[in-house]
Amino acid sequence: MIKGLAITPPIIGRISIGRVVEKNGKRLPEKDDQFTITTQIQTKEGWLPHPLDEALRQDTKGNKLRSIPITLPFNDPDLNLRAEYTFFDRKSGRPLCAGNGETCRRHTENGLSSLDCPSPDLCDYGSHGLCKPYGRLYVRIGNDDELGCFVFRTTGYNSIRTLAARLRYFHAISGGNLATLPLELKLRGKSTIQSHRAPIYYVDLTLRTDQPLKEAVTHAKEEAKGRENLGIHQTELDKVAQAGLMNAWFEYGEEEGLQVVEEFSGERATQTKDSRPQSTSGLSNKLAGKQSAG
Repeated sequence: MIKGLAITPPIIGRISIGRVVEKNGKRLPEKDDQFTITTQIQTKEGWLPHPLDEALRQDTKGNKLRSIPITLPFNDPDLNLRAEYTFFDRKSGRPLCAGNGETCRRHTENGLSSLDCPSPDLCDYGSHGLCKPYGRLYVRIGNDDELGCFVFRTTGYNSIRTLAARLRYFHAISGGNLATLPLELKLRGKSTIQSHRAPIYYVDLTLRTDQPLKEAVTHAKEEAKGRENLGIHQTELDKVAQAGLMNAWFEYGEEEGLQVVEEFSGERATQTKDSRPQSTSGLSNKLAGKQSAG
């Protein structure tokens, strides 16, 4: 295995709840009230739709895709949802710092360093919204590719917090059989004072509507046992995936960083690490801003 190269799950498509639109000559992020499933090919008009997008919309109300039947590639919740506080250079997309609230990996004048991570609210380095939570949820849709994944990327506290909780709850209640549990991504909305009562949307993870809890857990256990009898080693897959992700300091490169900056902040090529403010904004303002994130 090449050292310094993170081996991430193979991506065959994307899931989003927004898009980038051009306004007054600028490309800006725009939220949406539905899912869109795309390929990994992007044109001037945006990401090309995946065939599954149209197929899943056929039986939806108003042609809006607000739920997606999925399964998970791994049993370990932390392999299915990769989430960290992350600071990308706004111009190059280069990841400058990533941490979990306790420790971080950061590019410094002395090279890569492992440092304490106080979280964005208390960190001078990533102040003024430069450091944000960044999550990638890996899921499987359909059965065409047993190891290929679709990725949902988000910088929203609501989506990351909800998905992290659901994954741990379902892991516990299914006896650790997340990879065989029939699940569904669901779009939910809410309004807050910070959003001026306007609806904001975030992603939740639930059992499928036609699967009561008892039936879903029974199915997951039986399917896991059946796979084991066929020689499919889920535990070994999780181990290999974990080793691949730990093979580099950062799991994402500059290309992904540029996409994240453009899709979620619209700040590409407007800020750089050299123009980073040195003082922090009020903690109360930051906490208020979190509630309006998807």
